[in-house]
Amino acid sequence: MPQANNVYRLGVKELWNLARDPMMLVLIGYTFTVSIYVAGTAMPETLHKAPIAIVDEDGSPLTARIASLFYPPHFKAPAMIPLSGVDPGMDAGDYTFVLDLPPDFQRDVLAGKSPTIQLNVDATRMGQAFTGSSYIQQMVLAEVNEFVQRTNTVAAPTVGLALRARFNPNLEQSWFGSVMEIINNVTLLAIILTGAALIREREHGTIEHLLAMPVTPSEIMLAKVWSMGLVVLLSAALALLLIVQGVIRVPIEGSVALFLAGAALHLFATASLGIFMATLARSMPQFGMLAMLILLPLQLLSGNATPRESMPAFVQDIMLAAPTTHFVALSQAILYRGAGLSVVWPQFLALAAIGAVFFTIALRRFRRTVSQMA
Repeated sequence: MPQANNVYRLGVKELWNLARDPMMLVLIGYTFTVSIYVAGTAMPETLHKAPIAIVDEDGSPLTARIASLFYPPHFKAPAMIPLSGVDPGMDAGDYTFVLDLPPDFQRDVLAGKSPTIQLNVDATRMGQAFTGSSYIQQMVLAEVNEFVQRTNTVAAPTVGLALRARFNPNLEQSWFGSVMEIINNVTLLAIILTGAALIREREHGTIEHLLAMPVTPSEIMLAKVWSMGLVVLLSAALALLLIVQGVIRVPIEGSVALFLAGAALHLFATASLGIFMATLARSMPQFGMLAMLILLPLQLLSGNATPRESMPAFVQDIMLAAPTTHFVALSQAILYRGAGLSVVWPQFLALAAIGAVFFTIALRRFRRTVSQMA
C-alpha cells in the first residue's frame, strides 16, 4: 500500500507539472484536434471537386453531352472557355484539367473516323492528375460509344465481376486518415510526454529531490508511465468521440472501450520506451533528434501507411518486436471491422509481452542513471 500511494502521489505531481507547461498543453490540444481533422479532410486520395475547363470548338449535341458529364462531387461545374484561354488558365493554376473538343468532332465520329481530343493536365497536382485522367478518359469514351450506338446497352461480358467495398463502401479517405492519425498520435505523445517529463526533472534539478525521498526508481518510473499514459488515453478517447465521430462523422464499427484497452497496453510499452530514450539523451534537443529516429520507423513500417505484406520479409520480422505493429493491427480490426476480443487477443498478448520487456529494460537503465547521479 505505501508503494502504491507513492506511485499515485508522484503521478499526481507529474500531472501538475504538465498543467504548468503551456507548450505541452498546446501540443496535446493540436495533436488531438486540428492534426486529426487535417489528416482526415485536407488530402483526399479520391477525386473531389477537381477544377476542369472545356474548349468546345464543335458546338454539337455530342460535345454538349460530354460537357454535361462533369459535375460535383468529383469535378466542379466545367468552365466553358475559348481556345485562347487554355494556357493562361493552366499557368494561373485555375484548372487541373482542360478538355479540348476539336471542330467537326461529331461529324467525324459519325463518319467512322478517329478524331483526337486533347486533354491538358496540370501534373503538379499529382493525386488528382493521375486519378482524374483515367476518369475523364473512361467517361468520354463511354459517352461517345453510347452516342454512336444510340443506346447505353453494353454487351454482357463473359465473366461478371461483382465488386463489394467492405467497411468503407464509398472509399472515403477521411474514414482512414482521421483514425490512423489518432493511432499515430498516441505513439507520438506517449514517447514525448514521458521522455520530456524525465528530462524536465533533470534540467530543473528536481530529480535529486526525488532521490532524497523514500521512493524507489521503479515507483518514479511507474508514476510517469501511468500519469502521462492517462493524459494520452483520455485525449485519444475525446478525439475519437468528438472529432472523428462528431465533426468528421466517421462511423466506428467496433467497441471504443476495447480499443482504449489496447491503447492502454500500447501506452505502457511506448511510455517505457520514452523513458529509456530520455535516459540516453542529455537535453530536450537531443531527445527530439532521437525521437525522430525512433518514431519514423515505428510509424512507417508498422502497417499504418501500407500493408505489412508488401514490405520485405526481414522488415516484417523485425517489426514484430515493435508495439506499433500490433497496435495498428488491433486498432484497424476493432475500429474498422468491428472485431471483438476473440479476434484481437494475439495482439493484446503481444503488446503486454513487449511492454513488460520494454519496462524492464528501461527500469534497468533508469536505475543505472539514478545511481550515477546519486
